[in-house]
Amino acid sequence: MSGLLLRLAGPLQSWGERSVFTHRDTTAFPTRSALTGMFAAAEGRDRTQDPAHYADLRFTVRVDRPGLPLTDYHTVGGGLPPRETLITSEGKHKGAAVISHRQYLADAVFVIAVTGPDATVVRIAEALEHPIWAPFLGRRACVPDEPLLLAAGITDPEQELLTSVPLSPDEARRPTGNTVHVTFLWDRTPPHRPETATALDIADQPLSFHPHNRRYGLRRLYRTEEPLPATLAAPRGELRSRLLDYCLGAPA
Repeated sequence: MSGLLLRLAGPLQSWGERSVFTHRDTTAFPTRSALTGMFAAAEGRDRTQDPAHYADLRFTVRVDRPGLPLTDYHTVGGGLPPRETLITSEGKHKGAAVISHRQYLADAVFVIAVTGPDATVVRIAEALEHPIWAPFLGRRACVPDEPLLLAAGITDPEQELLTSVPLSPDEARRPTGNTVHVTFLWDRTPPHRPETATALDIADQPLSFHPHNRRYGLRRLYRTEEPLPATLAAPRGELRSRLLDYCLGAPA
């Protein structure tokens, strides 16, 4: 088993769990289904293929900056004659604009530890370096910042999150002595502090990405507040250079 580290940052992100066409929601953190879809797209897998290729991966999310919730009032097909508006599944025209509300996280940053079989991790890392279809942060319009792939072939990526990966600045976070407290989400009971974890259930376990048969199952997550070394918190002007230094010197 080995792992890789991803940094998901950009102007906007959106990680839907229970979206319908007229209301596109976002969870407060990247979902397993979205991350799996990112890997599948980078590898050029068709939506009809079984997402079980990624079932043995473990995800741990570090919330560097939770971001600000934003809702976009969105219209499609407005200002057109009825015969030129959007077509329904029955082949009829809607006759008016379709209105939807779409939720985003603005200015959020997450660092993800992905752990799995060596061959799977190597394959995903190579695909992210040279993707067939470009990665995005939940929706195609949400372009990721760089660097996206911080490191691959890491022996213990979760430990790297706790001790080594530079922490993006967050004005709401205040150090306590030599530590800063940061939210983590684990898809297993945290072995180091199980008694402090809060359990969450989320419907983001991908069972099928087929366009006509998308299905998701429930997954249990565990949320903790981890005390990290305050030295990981990078001043805004130094973050990029520290991230690049980490990428170049990350342990295998």
